[in-house]
Amino acid sequence: MIKRMDKYVSKQKQIYTWLNQVSTKLLAIVSVHVFFLVLIVLIDELDYRAKVSLFAFLSAMTLWIVTKFPAGFVAVVLILFIILLKAGNPELLYNALAEEVVWLMIGSFIIGEAVKQSGLAERYSQYLLRRSKQKSHALFGITSILFGSAFFIPSTSGRAALSMPIIKQLHSKFSPKEQSVLAIMAPVIILISTSATLIGAGSHIIGISLLENTVGESISYIQWLIWGGPFALFITLISFTIIKWMYWPKDGAKEMEDVKIQEIPVLRQPLNKSERKTVMLISFLIIGWVTESLHGYGIALITMIGAVLFMLPNYGVVSWKQGMKSVSWNLIIFVAAATALGKVLVDTGVVHWIEQKMFRMLHLFVDAPEWLIVFVILLVTVTSHLYITSHTTRAVVFIPSLIVFSETIGVNAATVVFLGLIGMNYCVTFPVSSKALLLFYEEGDISYDAKHLVKVSAVLMPLYIFVTMMFYFSYWQWAGMYL
Repeated sequence: MIKRMDKYVSKQKQIYTWLNQVSTKLLAIVSVHVFFLVLIVLIDELDYRAKVSLFAFLSAMTLWIVTKFPAGFVAVVLILFIILLKAGNPELLYNALAEEVVWLMIGSFIIGEAVKQSGLAERYSQYLLRRSKQKSHALFGITSILFGSAFFIPSTSGRAALSMPIIKQLHSKFSPKEQSVLAIMAPVIILISTSATLIGAGSHIIGISLLENTVGESISYIQWLIWGGPFALFITLISFTIIKWMYWPKDGAKEMEDVKIQEIPVLRQPLNKSERKTVMLISFLIIGWVTESLHGYGIALITMIGAVLFMLPNYGVVSWKQGMKSVSWNLIIFVAAATALGKVLVDTGVVHWIEQKMFRMLHLFVDAPEWLIVFVILLVTVTSHLYITSHTTRAVVFIPSLIVFSETIGVNAATVVFLGLIGMNYCVTFPVSSKALLLFYEEGDISYDAKHLVKVSAVLMPLYIFVTMMFYFSYWQWAGMYL
């Protein structure tokens, strides 16, 4: 009887503790939402639709970070919230699946499955395992490959898609905690290394094109490589070190498990038929991505063409059924709804309002010292991913304003645009901030917690600004960059 009473009391204590934790968390969430509501209501410059959209976006960010609700569920609910409050049309929900990023990710999943089924992922992962005696060596090997891919794959989503099957192949050799580190590290390295080359992101091409058409200046591929390559390498190593220091288990096994004897011959065998097909098709994809400016077809369309070729009956690498099964439809719905949430901020004028507020302040820096001008440019552009989720949209919105700003205060427009594009390349705070981050978010065995990403960004963001400023006042000025 006494034992039963003790068990009952113990269980009741656990229930009360849980209820207390839930009520505290719920109170905090409600308080944050009330704060957002009051703050937004007081903004006179925004109309009703813009206020509802901004509230929904801020609510989504909060719920993604502090709750365990499925990210896709939160995004869809808030899209419906906007529609039901008459701040948007039903097409906002329907057209979400027509976004370019949705089809880009569908194609990326299919291509990733083909790389896995062909055996290429296993071949490379075994090569990496055999050359890596310690897990940290394997981690550095993955980082090196991801950094190198920035020089010939001009799409962060494409790089993420091609890296995913390799990481999935390797994940069994790592503990669950180590797997979550891989899931964060892969997209962060992909994004941070984007600055290495002119073709690293579409926003670079857009920015240079706007620079040429507006003031007649430009930045060549070689010039960008000289400026961006060393910077990207340095900041990639810093990012690798920070993530490993923050989250890599200190008490885990350091040594890699031995590769099974029966796995070793795979490396000695020549490429099989499926592997040769995959190499040829991936080469076709890379050529298509690199030459986008020549043929005019977007990266998403090229990716879907590649995906269809991979699924051709009798000639492809995977079947239609295998390709469709490989797509994480839960993630696709989340990406579609989250992208729509970001797009509605542009459509309702919220982004334009934020831009006006920011650049109104920039005109105060006509006689400001050089270090302050550089700092303000970086502060504005690095933080822009917090409210403009599309990399391309950030370039379209900010580059013209940066060029006007440079002309107003009489500084070098090419330098301002380069610094602005480098700043916009930082988008490592929320999963919705980048397609590469979304691809690894809530994706089966390989996934990360949004809270961990925010913590990484809290350390990495100020360091990113600091390192960029240090490069400007040292190496970049030596290499011919000046305001």
